[in-house]
Amino acid sequence: MLKTQRFLALDVFRGMTICLMIIVNTPGNEVTFAPLLHAKWHGFTPTDLVFPSFLFAVGNALSFVMPKWEGISHSSIVAKITKRTALIFLLGFLMYWFPFLEFNDANHLTLMPLSETRIMGVLQRIALCYGIAALLIYFLKTRLAIITGIAFLFIYWVLCFWLGDAADPFSITGNIGYHLDTWLFGEAHMYHGEGIAFEPEGLLSTIPAIVNVIAGFAVGQFVQQKAKQYEGLAKLLLIGVLLVFLAYCWNMVFPINKKLWTSSFVLITVGLDCIILSAIIYWIDFAKKTKWTYFFEVFGKNPLFVYLLSEILVTSLNLIPIGENSNLFSWLYINIFSYAGNYFGSLLFALSYMLLCWSVGFWLDKRKIYVRV
Repeated sequence: MLKTQRFLALDVFRGMTICLMIIVNTPGNEVTFAPLLHAKWHGFTPTDLVFPSFLFAVGNALSFVMPKWEGISHSSIVAKITKRTALIFLLGFLMYWFPFLEFNDANHLTLMPLSETRIMGVLQRIALCYGIAALLIYFLKTRLAIITGIAFLFIYWVLCFWLGDAADPFSITGNIGYHLDTWLFGEAHMYHGEGIAFEPEGLLSTIPAIVNVIAGFAVGQFVQQKAKQYEGLAKLLLIGVLLVFLAYCWNMVFPINKKLWTSSFVLITVGLDCIILSAIIYWIDFAKKTKWTYFFEVFGKNPLFVYLLSEILVTSLNLIPIGENSNLFSWLYINIFSYAGNYFGSLLFALSYMLLCWSVGFWLDKRKIYVRV
């Protein structure tokens, strides 16, 4: 029974992450409440916790899956990991290429140029972090994988400090990751939401992000072995508090920054995830309060599918024209949600959109359909 509940806690944690991810990604307009915005540069908001929490949940799930690999050949496991990594990366790339076709100047339907498609992104980072972390854990085992992860954090700090611009190695155009991504991918293949070509899911900053998955795996193992008693759960909570404290200490020389995915950012997100997960496990496993969990289970059972659906659907809404200078996305906001005011209208739109995605997940769950990648 306890094993089933542990999976329930994992589904709930993962479901909360997807739920919040959809809400923060789809406000009705550009105006939204401050906690639902990412930090502009250095600093931290609740929204900044969402993506690293998903990576943490990936590692947590891996701790339940990896024991099933015992007795299977190394080549089969490597092939399994590589295949899943490639598939998730491809889905992310195709998501940014969607809808694949566009009208040219002559009003003819043509294929959208790959030369302008973003290469890196959220799913791509998930893929790389999963693949590299899974291989490290599988071949090095938990202890050496954790040591390697700690080394990654210090190596990334050194690279950012010594190879970034001398004036400000942690600025948006002065950090070494920006220079590497610009040289490797080219500006046309990078994210432009910052007003310039800058890749928040860049190649170099993927190195510390791998640690979020490794940490999630280690915590998953700890939960299975030690969290059956209050003492083990208390240790998990204290680990979380200690990591948050260390994060703010490191912040003094290596600022907490989600877009650079700094080492201090890794510590604070892992620490907060430990605290949140310990609270969920206590509420479900010890207090036996489970009536509230099903809503988040729906998201947690089909996380990648629901996330991909949310991104493709919002793109589709923006592509459906309504009148001369509008689309279905903005029409829905203006004609329904805007009457609640800019802030509340934007939030109500995001919540309604999240519930729409949830309804699809609910339909899948009721039919026992679980999309595995």
